[in-house]
Amino acid sequence: MEKFVEQTLLYDFYGELLTQHQKAIYEEAVFEDMGYSEIAQEHGISRQGVYDLIKRCNAILEDYEDKLHLVEKFLKTRGDVTRMRELARKFKSEHDEATLDEMIGIADDILANS
Repeated sequence: MEKFVEQTLLYDFYGELLTQHQKAIYEEAVFEDMGYSEIAQEHGISRQGVYDLIKRCNAILEDYEDKLHLVEKFLKTRGDVTRMRELARKFKSEHDEATLDEMIGIADDILANS
């Protein structure tokens, strides 16, 4: 997965668990694409401090994902729903019972793992 997309998903799921200070600097660095020097000057800290904070935030977010697997579950469910949509279109045109059985199996899997 592309690093920016990964960071965005991790932040979407776990960003509220960071402090306000961490969130502000992380958002400026990752989402607003500000340079470390610019962020450091704006917040009155060193460039190295910004670098260390971003690195620490990434580690915190990745640690939450390692423990909770919310992003992994989200991506799997999204893939399953995409597959179900494809199968629904196929069933609509072909009325194939095997396709319907596969859709039911995917739905059962999603519900069992929710």
